[in-house]
Amino acid sequence: MTARILDGEALAARIRKEVASRVEQLEAHGVTPGLGTVLVGDHPPSRRYVDMKHADCAEVGITSIHRHLPADISQDDLLGVVVGLNADPAVHAYLVQLPLPAGLDEEEILLAVDPAKDVDGLHPVNLGKLVMGNPTVLPCTPAGILELLRDNGISLDGKDVAIVGRGLTIGRPLALLAALKRPGCNAAVTVVHTGVPDMAAHLYRADVVVAAAGQAGLVTGDMIKPGAAVVGAGVSFEGKRLLSDLDDSVGDVAGWITPRIGGVGPMTRAMLLRNAIEAAERSVGG
Repeated sequence: MTARILDGEALAARIRKEVASRVEQLEAHGVTPGLGTVLVGDHPPSRRYVDMKHADCAEVGITSIHRHLPADISQDDLLGVVVGLNADPAVHAYLVQLPLPAGLDEEEILLAVDPAKDVDGLHPVNLGKLVMGNPTVLPCTPAGILELLRDNGISLDGKDVAIVGRGLTIGRPLALLAALKRPGCNAAVTVVHTGVPDMAAHLYRADVVVAAAGQAGLVTGDMIKPGAAVVGAGVSFEGKRLLSDLDDSVGDVAGWITPRIGGVGPMTRAMLLRNAIEAAERSVGG
């Protein structure tokens, strides 16, 4: 592999130090930031992800408030938990871990979250502000991707960016964010998906490619313009092994590439911590 590595783990460690410093400043004024998580059932990847979030909180001094609920909880009882977190002054931001078990209405639950406490930045109010070009809470993975690119001197200003995948958590909000006229963005964005017959033609024109489809090895080296920056944001699993949307051959063509482990994942969690501390600061007028 000849591509340079976009090291998300190293940058995430620096962001955690920044967040820890901001936590100390709030605590000096009598405020302890609190991040809530809601896990329904025991979906193994979800449980692992929530556990990592709690470990991150412990590292930076944010209090974790966790609600682990049975998979057979009723819609009304789950809504009651959400309403309780909205009203809890110790919880400055929180998330409901997805996917929810079958039979629960995810949309109704997410709409019930207080937008001011939406740590994922995916509430319709927060997404609407992003569409209007004045975001308050940025979705974690898109924000982490742009931060990682900026930290490595890769500006999207005037560049062609191709995003593979149009999902709510990455593809759609990243396309909006990358096109905004703001530092590190201002790109010409193309979103491709399974309905596009010649995906490779779109990717080969791009200066920056972000693969967020969740299909292992979907993007191959022959689809990439030599020297392009390539981000593998979509993952899938083969047993317990995490697989990237990027085929190994991409590393022989790209100028920059995220590693299979230690690229986007740590950045997503770091931006979640940043969103949490910003919610706490807003709550006290910081």
